[in-house]
Amino acid sequence: MKQKTEQEALITLTALCASGEHCSQEMLDKMTRWQLPEEEQARVMEYLVKNNYIDEERFTHAFVMDKIRYNKWGRRKIEQALWQKRIPKDIQTKILDEIDENEYLNVLRPLLKSKRRCIQAKNDYELNMKLIKFALSRGFTFELIRQCIDGADEMNPED
Repeated sequence: MKQKTEQEALITLTALCASGEHCSQEMLDKMTRWQLPEEEQARVMEYLVKNNYIDEERFTHAFVMDKIRYNKWGRRKIEQALWQKRIPKDIQTKILDEIDENEYLNVLRPLLKSKRRCIQAKNDYELNMKLIKFALSRGFTFELIRQCIDGADEMNPED
């Protein structure tokens, strides 16, 4: 990747942030790839934050809602992704705690119902274990998974 000046980086990043939500770590990673010195990175970041191009809380809220609704992720997987983006734990917790359990259930139920149709299993126990493993890999908590599997009558493929 081509090395950029501080001014070029500022112009590129303000345009990027104006078109969608981004977090500080994404901007720092880009500037590092552009071989921008740390003091210049600090000035660019200060400008982006001061002028509201970057707001970690706003980013986290948008990120969480997108991952639940479009990627169909559970809380654990979202927490891991936010950790990778170095979002502060207090912001993560605040935003994730605002999400109602029903929001997760409304995503998980149809996901399990759909998955149930394509799983090959010898018996109900094996079927449930495969569904649990699938849902855990999507980041859902065991408690939510149990609620959905225990209410499996609603998910019966014969509906």
